[in-house]
Amino acid sequence: MLLYQSWIFGHVVYWNTHDPATSAFMRNRLEEARENGSQARLHLQWIPYERISSHLKRAVVAAEDDRFMMHEGFDYDAMRRAHERNLKAGRLVAGGSTISQQLAKNLFLSASRTPWRKAQEAVITLMLEGVMSKRRILEIYLNVIEWGDGVFGAEAAMRHYYGISADSAGMEQAARLAAMIPDPRYHDRHRDTAGLKRKMRAILARMAAARIP
Repeated sequence: MLLYQSWIFGHVVYWNTHDPATSAFMRNRLEEARENGSQARLHLQWIPYERISSHLKRAVVAAEDDRFMMHEGFDYDAMRRAHERNLKAGRLVAGGSTISQQLAKNLFLSASRTPWRKAQEAVITLMLEGVMSKRRILEIYLNVIEWGDGVFGAEAAMRHYYGISADSAGMEQAARLAAMIPDPRYHDRHRDTAGLKRKMRAILARMAAARIP
């Protein structure tokens, strides 16, 4: 266990100054596609933080973690609200994970929801927050998250949906992409649903107040 934690910590330190070429989540998606007989390929093109539109940064923070700049990896109020919503609905309808927690899971872990995986996610989140700046965490997050069927990262997403680079994203384009994050493969196939439009409008209303590094 100590060797495994050291291996993870070594990667966190390395990725503080070097860009990840892939992630555990990407590898899982590729393996899943090949098991289904697909010849799928992943579309990812790294883009530096300063070349990602501020609209897209604000939209993602507003949608996924509006207290990103204030917490140290965990937003306990968001967790409590998510727990209350899930109890009321009788099923899992909200997560409450921060951007740092999502990045920890994306880079290293499987999609399982076991207690061990959640504990490991918490440990990796502490490593990320302890080693990396908020700017670096957000930069990696925006470059590795899934945004469609085989589409990963802001640059690939903007080119896939709009045919432009991530530095050219306008407010509505950014809000729409941010609204897709919880279920990107569904929204890749259904790009104009009423639910997506409602969420996009809500994100647009919160973007101006979103704090980014």
